[in-house]
Amino acid sequence: MGKDYDVIVIGLGGMGSAALYHLAKRGLNVLGIERYEIPHGMGSSHGLTRIIRLAYYEDSSYVPLLRRSYALWAELEREFGEQLYFQTGSIDMGPEDGEVFSGSLRSCLENELAHEALDSRQLSARFPGYHMPPETMALFQPQGGLLIPERCIIAHVELAKSYGAAAHTGERVLGWDILTDERLALRTDAGRYVAEKLVICGGAWAAKLAPELAGVALPERQVVLWLETKQPKLFTPERFPVWNGQVEEGRFYGFPEFNPGGGAPGMKFGRYHHREELVDPDAMDRTVRAEDEALLRAFAQRYFSAGAGKTLDAAVCMFTNTADEHFVLDSLPGAPQVTVAAGFSGHGFKMASVVGEIMADLAQSGETRHDIQLHRLGRLQTAKQSSGA
Repeated sequence: MGKDYDVIVIGLGGMGSAALYHLAKRGLNVLGIERYEIPHGMGSSHGLTRIIRLAYYEDSSYVPLLRRSYALWAELEREFGEQLYFQTGSIDMGPEDGEVFSGSLRSCLENELAHEALDSRQLSARFPGYHMPPETMALFQPQGGLLIPERCIIAHVELAKSYGAAAHTGERVLGWDILTDERLALRTDAGRYVAEKLVICGGAWAAKLAPELAGVALPERQVVLWLETKQPKLFTPERFPVWNGQVEEGRFYGFPEFNPGGGAPGMKFGRYHHREELVDPDAMDRTVRAEDEALLRAFAQRYFSAGAGKTLDAAVCMFTNTADEHFVLDSLPGAPQVTVAAGFSGHGFKMASVVGEIMADLAQSGETRHDIQLHRLGRLQTAKQSSGA
């Protein structure tokens, strides 16, 4: 039997690394267990950049969480001594009555966020890399930008360790049980551990770690490309904000050329839900196929022609989706000592810092000052039962 802990965190990607940090900083005896390395490219928290934006069409109730997230990222930067957030501004665009533009505008108005509404012509005049259809409306919000996910994870884990946390890598969780005294026993391929509380941040593996999430948190294969830009000066962070766009081919997202280590890696972009392939994370095809590249290149050539040079790189990752694409932040039914963070549906990383704080709150007291009513597990279990799934 291994050492006893106050809390064990399963998964040290974006959410789990933040949970480990917040728990350790509060003085708890905490262990984090990661199946792969820290960081790694097998899940959902890799790929050099992640968008962070305050304008939030998904639901304006996210904005208070985002404000706290921005503050926590700034605090992490100060403590770690490294820049992790880079401000570029953000663009949310699509038809004027579409969910992306109208929802983003609504979130700005309801939360009194600085913003500008631009039509297609104004968008191209201001940011010449964009060439959208005439009916496109764009919402520019100046505080949008990008995070470096791998460095964010490293910062959280390294600081957690400085506060006394243990972090095990290359260790696979086999299962867990609730003991007669209400503590938890966790079994891995390297040993057995006992803890008062368990925090599950398993990403695409969440349903394999918590059966209550089966059919609720569904992994999906996702592909992103980096293209060489034909006119690099149009795609710098100063001239090409991060973006999220709704067009007839679907909903896409993208980034400027950005590589703080030196050298431009190209314009990065992807399509939400890519080719709508639900997968088993342990059996997913991790190769980039010709049809993956063709889908994305066709989009770039139509809307960002000055950025649609040769393919420089590509990556496969996963979204873990819920039916309504809102997160799960909750304890498990009948097991209040087990909390889960799951189902981030391709838009969660920007909030990893505050999710870590929320998971630490729930693990410590079962409550949090943050409004997470939208993210309770019961809403999805009820919908699943009603559908007969």
